Amino acid sequence: MTDYAPIRRALISVSDKTGVVELARTLAAEFNVEILSTGGTARVLREAGIEVLEVAAYTGAPEIMGGRVKTLHPKIHGGILARRGVDDADMAAQGIAPIDLVVVNLYPFAKTIAAPDCDYTAAIENIDIGGPAMLRAAAKNHAFVTLLVDAGDYAGVLAEMRTNNGAVSPQQRQRLARAGFAHSAAYDCAISNYLAGIGAPTAAESALPEHYGSHYRKQQELRYGENPHQRAAVYANDETATPDLVRAHQHQGKALSYNNLADADAALACIQAFTDVPACVIVKHANPCGVATGTDLASAYLRAFATDPVSAFGGILAFNRELDVAAARQILANQFAEIILAPSVSAAALQVLQEKKNLRVLTLGDWSRGHSRGFAIKPIAGGLLVQDPDTQLLAKDKLKVVTRAQPDNAQMRDLLFAWQVAKFVKSNAIVYARDNQTIGIGAGQMSRVDSARIAGLKAADAGLTVAGSVMASDAFFPFRDGLDTAAENGITAVIQPGGSIRDDEVIAAADEAGIAMLFTSMRHFHH
Repeated sequence: MTDYAPIRRALISVSDKTGVVELARTLAAEFNVEILSTGGTARVLREAGIEVLEVAAYTGAPEIMGGRVKTLHPKIHGGILARRGVDDADMAAQGIAPIDLVVVNLYPFAKTIAAPDCDYTAAIENIDIGGPAMLRAAAKNHAFVTLLVDAGDYAGVLAEMRTNNGAVSPQQRQRLARAGFAHSAAYDCAISNYLAGIGAPTAAESALPEHYGSHYRKQQELRYGENPHQRAAVYANDETATPDLVRAHQHQGKALSYNNLADADAALACIQAFTDVPACVIVKHANPCGVATGTDLASAYLRAFATDPVSAFGGILAFNRELDVAAARQILANQFAEIILAPSVSAAALQVLQEKKNLRVLTLGDWSRGHSRGFAIKPIAGGLLVQDPDTQLLAKDKLKVVTRAQPDNAQMRDLLFAWQVAKFVKSNAIVYARDNQTIGIGAGQMSRVDSARIAGLKAADAGLTVAGSVMASDAFFPFRDGLDTAAENGITAVIQPGGSIRDDEVIAAADEAGIAMLFTSMRHFHH
């Protein structure tokens, strides 16, 4: 790679015009750089009083096809790709001048497809062709050419040029080339993933792409990972539209840790399942330890907290409404919390929460239209496991009562509530609930009957009465012992997927105890 590369000619063609006028003005005024530019960018620069040579005038080839073809020309790509001292004869023969700086960012494809009214035609028109070609050419030839794809890098390059008589260091050019290829990779991933989702596959077809890729941009270095000896950072998916956890607004508190973010994601997933009434979810170690609805957030919080006050200590609290003063005061009066997560927080509630300076308060904005998580991804040795997210809702018309006892209206309400919670509890999952409040939760056990026992123990420790509650199980009972345990605890109704080869034995156990039981024909394993 050559040493410091002087910049005498720049090609500027950007979709995002942030900072581009200031950049071009400085290049021209301080360093006497000739500016080449394309239609829209050239117009903006010219209106700002900056002398610009349009690419069409420079190449002698007009923009055609509505701007689809404008920079795909030997005088452009030859000027970018030419190896100084190697390709000089070809350049002279073809009348090609070297281009030392390429400033380019691409059509906003991800932003376009995130719009609710985006259709297929609009998406395709926002696939950039000339931009990636220039970007990749400049990045490949970074031995001689400087590439800028991010307005955040403009000031640093200008500062280096001032220090080095209008030239840029090889280390900087290599870093910027790496950023350019990452930018291009993210762009291609967004397009590929969008096209993979076109066509509305039927349930019988596979919606999983043959090649899976997604680009993530580092947002922040974290102090460490799950443990102090592990490095960690949080990355944002360039294709994801807000609201999301990575781009949440933090109003106060310490920096978020790896474990904070993992637990907050579990809390967010669970709270978003509740929309109709005020609700609170308390998560500890990625499992809900208390969930409840209420007439307002304060009552919902108190009922969720009552499920397991011991585990709630240091937990993540999530709410589905704007957090108000009453709820904020109840939280501070009852427990130490790591994070409070909500769509928004009132100004008065924020003032109350400032009593605890280290408490993190995050808002995500309106999530009433839902939150797309894309595919669920899990790294394994040598690759990835990729699956659809578990977003399928329970079809009430497919619920099947399999016992002699029929659930009454109150039991049915509580069964559906418990089922919603069980979906977010690590398997094997057992949830006891009554009056839209969790009474006991058993999570993550190797045996389902152990989860049932733990749910009962948790309820007893919290001073809550299991008798009269309902039970949800995320998967079928392989033996009748789970139902026998439920009967011993006074459970009156059960909801579970069914499908065990011993279903008849399990149903018989429920009938013996006078328990009503529903089959959902849907499993919600959560590992």
